[in-house]
Amino acid sequence: MSRVTVDDVEAAAARFADADIVQRTPVQRSRSLSERCGAEVRLKMEHLQRTGSFKPRGAYNAISRLVESEPSVDRVVAASAGNHAQGVALAATAAGLDSTIVMPESAPGAKIEATRSYGADVVLEGAVFAEAMDHARTLVDDPATRFVHAFDDPDVVAGQGTIGLEVLEQAPDVDTVLVPVGGGGLAGGVATAVKARAPDVRVIGVQTEGASTLSESLAAGELVTREEPDTIADGIATGGMSDLTFGLLEEHLDGVVVVSDDDVAAAILLLLERAKQMVEGAGATAAAALLDDRIVDELELAGETVVPLLCGGNIDITSLQEVLTHALVERHQLVELTVRIDDTPGKMGEIATLIGGERANIRTVRHERSRPDLPVGDADLVFEVETNGPAHMERVVEAVREAGYAVASRTDVGSDR
Repeated sequence: MSRVTVDDVEAAAARFADADIVQRTPVQRSRSLSERCGAEVRLKMEHLQRTGSFKPRGAYNAISRLVESEPSVDRVVAASAGNHAQGVALAATAAGLDSTIVMPESAPGAKIEATRSYGADVVLEGAVFAEAMDHARTLVDDPATRFVHAFDDPDVVAGQGTIGLEVLEQAPDVDTVLVPVGGGGLAGGVATAVKARAPDVRVIGVQTEGASTLSESLAAGELVTREEPDTIADGIATGGMSDLTFGLLEEHLDGVVVVSDDDVAAAILLLLERAKQMVEGAGATAAAALLDDRIVDELELAGETVVPLLCGGNIDITSLQEVLTHALVERHQLVELTVRIDDTPGKMGEIATLIGGERANIRTVRHERSRPDLPVGDADLVFEVETNGPAHMERVVEAVREAGYAVASRTDVGSDR
């Protein structure tokens, strides 16, 4: 099995010094997260990297090495859910190579179009990443074509590891680095670099419940895969790691924690509202660990300097809308009001006026007349209403009730539809 050392990571960093594809991304303090968990939290803003994720680091390092060692190669192939795709497309085009990227049919549209814009031929194949990977390998069909793996490649891992060197330079007092884990290339590279240069700094991997293959593999003592990982953090939904990355993580990682998709959604919203940074699910996964009191206590993060890696910002509008809707429901800022009426003209307008009088916004309304539990001549008006929170919601409900209507409220909007 190939290995990756800190010397490989430092060689990649030197290679980046002469290129404008890979940028040195900033570290920024998060007051909101610091207050939330009692630690000094500094965000490594890798979502500001070109292509919106850390992936150009590994792709550029691997393709640059390929061009140096095998000048006859004129095409590269890769499989990716989105961010590695863009990194390979960008690096290949810069090196004068053609690129073909296979992406699962479920890949976000924004990532597909971005990959094409960087010069790649995009092929959509399979429902999940593993199926896209299987198809991509069939396309490496001539001696002038090489496959660039998203994480099972020492040069890719070394490139990703340069983030660890930057963190140590930009936050020299760091105690713990939180790294999202999918295939393990990012976490393996960062842990290799950090533990070699600052052995006392902890590196903790973070996965979501629906893609927790690292914690399962560590518990089993061998690689565990999932054919269909289920998480909003699509960038880490690889379904497993490689022998290379698992070996690095076993050797260098100080631990792994698992967060919920709800925490990831909350982290996306917090980063958007308070830090003014828009990140995708995988990009928010490390920060999500700081929203879980159980994890903060387990890792004893209070009082430490903690650096979560915001590894990607390529969230499409549909995913962002789902996250925002989920957050509104969680905060009771989106509520469903069911109002019983006698089914006569003017009732909808009258109730809408009552709701509007309380400065609440009606998002949708539907008229239900055919339910078997409704008395003859009655109907239910079901309003989806935006409020400022629980107290405002109660004022709206009370205003409708005082007007003589029976009203019921639900805050699990859309849970059964």
